[in-house]
Amino acid sequence: MKFHTRKWVKPEDLNPNGTLFGGSLLRWLDEEAAIYAIAQLDNSRVVTKYISEINFVSSARLGDIIELGLAVASFGNTSITLRCEVRNLITKSSILTIDKMVFVNLGEDGKPAPHGHTQVKVL
Repeated sequence: MKFHTRKWVKPEDLNPNGTLFGGSLLRWLDEEAAIYAIAQLDNSRVVTKYISEINFVSSARLGDIIELGLAVASFGNTSITLRCEVRNLITKSSILTIDKMVFVNLGEDGKPAPHGHTQVKVL
């Protein structure tokens, strides 16, 4: 798994418990995963179709630097499935894991379209 993006946990990212708000983390991860899917499929028209169980393993706190990791699990005819992990940059401890994030490739008409990709691109 390659870790592509790093985020610094700032005060505006915290929940009332003083830890990283899960909604902020999921927003960052969905955006990063969509960009990764776009790069893999050579098409800026992709949409999030499915996200499997989200496992919040541990917390991140103010000042932590986290990194978002993605790997291609499989290619479908019109989709790509990714695995995701978010971890602490310094300790490498896992913060979140998702086994499946499915993105669908869309044609110009906004409907699912075959993408023709079967191999992972090195980005």
